[in-house]
Amino acid sequence: MIRFEIPVSLRAKAQCRFLPLALAAVLALAACSGDKKKDDYVERPATALYEDGMNELTAKRYKAAAKNFEEVERQHPYSAWAVKAQMMAAYAYYQEGKFDDAVIALDRFIELYPADSQTSYAYYLKALCYYEQISDVERDQQMTMQAREALNEVIKRYPQTEYARDARMKLDLTTDHLAGKEMDIGRYYLKRGDYLPAINRFQTVVDTYQTTTHAAEALYRLVEANTALGLTGEANKYAAVLGYNYPGSEWYAMAYVLIKPEDQADLPQPESESWTRYLWPF
Repeated sequence: MIRFEIPVSLRAKAQCRFLPLALAAVLALAACSGDKKKDDYVERPATALYEDGMNELTAKRYKAAAKNFEEVERQHPYSAWAVKAQMMAAYAYYQEGKFDDAVIALDRFIELYPADSQTSYAYYLKALCYYEQISDVERDQQMTMQAREALNEVIKRYPQTEYARDARMKLDLTTDHLAGKEMDIGRYYLKRGDYLPAINRFQTVVDTYQTTTHAAEALYRLVEANTALGLTGEANKYAAVLGYNYPGSEWYAMAYVLIKPEDQADLPQPESESWTRYLWPF
């Protein structure tokens, strides 16, 4: 087989000849790529972008909705639509469950537009972002504390609004939740026989959360724990408070039978018709 070898000098010349062509091709591709990126950005009227965002929101495509609303602010930052769109972007994040992103957007809105008519709603929606993340009583309650702080802020700033009325209702629920956490820990200590830390938890409920649904049980547990420690006077005291405040509750019926017969005369008679069944628990 005959092989033809191209002299080195000719190869070098060929490379030199094609190098400009190769560079031109690379530059052309780069230019096309740049044109494509440039084409991706299409300035559109604020109303059209906002309308697209609302349509996506209605269709529950929250991520796309937030993107459209943010585009309003990016393309038309000084328009009236940008203010509305920023709030709607936060709402879309909230609906999607991206609470951290929603809070960031809401904090920014509050900072930029403290006197806007929508700012009261911004505070309220921020409180909801925390409220929606409240976990069960067996977990850390940091989010509950943040929800309480945000709800109180709504009530403080806008006391006569519908947002404040709803915030008060939710605040009651967060208070009940925190009391439930104290009760959960107190029951744990009581079950282990660690009566003093249990008493501290139940006492916190009685002192701090006395308007919650846990107050009656907390008083009963205080009777139970003090009786176990042989502190008859303390047990009688809490039984009396329980009896006068919750005479018809089963908690008082159970507490009543823990008190010595000679001390029961100083207590109100349980109003529950079935209280005697606690005398024979088996």
